[in-house]
Amino acid sequence: MINIIFKNLDSSELAKDITHEKISEIIHKFPKLRRCSITVTLSMDNSPTQGGADIFSVMFRCTSGPYKGIILTKSAISLYVALSEVSEHLLERLNRFGDKNRVKKIKQARLLQKRVLAI
Repeated sequence: MINIIFKNLDSSELAKDITHEKISEIIHKFPKLRRCSITVTLSMDNSPTQGGADIFSVMFRCTSGPYKGIILTKSAISLYVALSEVSEHLLERLNRFGDKNRVKKIKQARLLQKRVLAI
């Protein structure tokens, strides 16, 4: 389930569609994400006291399922650039998360095998 939240930013169908498209591509590569509760926050930071360009941020948060606890935030001058950066870095983060779990399982299996052989 993908939940999109707009913070300090007007809701836009175009932004929602592109966000769904990017997240769906990631879910296609990592099917276990279908069981996760995903929240994507699109926000704009603008300082009323200092001049300058607006900064857009995209935060990906997985709150349940096998990838629970993954949080990734990227910022850029454009909302779509920030969304693209999140998409690219999220693939790397999910790969690493899966590798960590795989290494833990292998380590546990080796310890169990050692204990069985010791008996």
